[in-house]
Amino acid sequence: MKDTRIDRRLFLRGIGGVTAGAAAATALSACGTGTSRASAGGGKSGGKTVVVRDSGGSYGAALQKAIYTPFTQETGIQVKVLNLDNAPLLAQIKQGRPQCDLINDAMVSHLKYVKQGALEKLDLDRLKSVKSAKMPENQITEHAIGHSFYGQCIAYRTDAFGGKKPESWADFWDTKAFQGGRAMCSPDGDLPELEFALLADGVPMDKLYPLDVDRAFKVLTRLRGDIKKFWDSGPLPGVLLSRQEVTMSTVWDGRIADLQKQGVPVERQLNGMRRQFSGYAIAKGAANLDNAYQLLDFSLRAESQAALAKAFPSNPSSPVAYEKLSEGERDALAGAPKYYDMGFDADVDWWLKNEAAVTKRWLEWARG
Repeated sequence: MKDTRIDRRLFLRGIGGVTAGAAAATALSACGTGTSRASAGGGKSGGKTVVVRDSGGSYGAALQKAIYTPFTQETGIQVKVLNLDNAPLLAQIKQGRPQCDLINDAMVSHLKYVKQGALEKLDLDRLKSVKSAKMPENQITEHAIGHSFYGQCIAYRTDAFGGKKPESWADFWDTKAFQGGRAMCSPDGDLPELEFALLADGVPMDKLYPLDVDRAFKVLTRLRGDIKKFWDSGPLPGVLLSRQEVTMSTVWDGRIADLQKQGVPVERQLNGMRRQFSGYAIAKGAANLDNAYQLLDFSLRAESQAALAKAFPSNPSSPVAYEKLSEGERDALAGAPKYYDMGFDADVDWWLKNEAAVTKRWLEWARG
């Protein structure tokens, strides 16, 4: 996949990092046909298999280490992983033969599934970890539960501004006080960054939605001449900062630690960070329903979320998970209690309704 961390186009927009043919091959190698899975003892009455869809890569490797392997050791249930685009997976569900049971995807993608009647309605009585992990109420829906988030924030070179530090999106836009080129995300990498333009223009975080699209594009236009690159994959902001092609860029928060380990003089600014949650849902007609509930419950444990955060720069939804991390591990995460109020949650309902129109306008604006 293009991004070794998470393919955000797969994660957010339902556009996979593999072709349909490769996806089908992956599906068959992962779990065979619906019939063979059932005969292998994976039916709703129990059994020793559960198939989970995630986006693979280093994220998938971390899930294997922190979640899947410990789950199998505790329950004896084997976890098979499926990397599949949303479109073919939705088609399978519509046909009544989903090749996966549990779906790990963006909460906005789950909303799209809900509109297609493609997810099971969750029985929260079967998910004891929701209560014990103190999962946030706004991440508990009828069909999905948000288990973690990534934040989009500012990355800047610490040697670029004579000791000054940008403190806000207004500083990101201020190319006189903070000189140098900028990089921002294209819709191929993530949702258009309208919120950051509005914050730079003085809109309070709690008054962002519904987004004033016209105002946002006016603010973006003020910066257009200083934007040297629109990035479409997680590593690119780091490359641009490392080469000093830009002095500031928008970035996924987990990328900062990677850059610092490489010796790049960069730091993050979390003021005005946009949070986007990923979550678990159960496919409608899942062949291994009971096992899917068991894996979902295991994954939501505070201990499991903390283990994943140690293996991957993932920000747990559970506030209890942060208590199970060392101070250094906790403070490295954008979701740490000390940082949380500095950011805001993306309004997935608003974006679900407006993403296509905003993206079309963004592409026209970028072409100038």
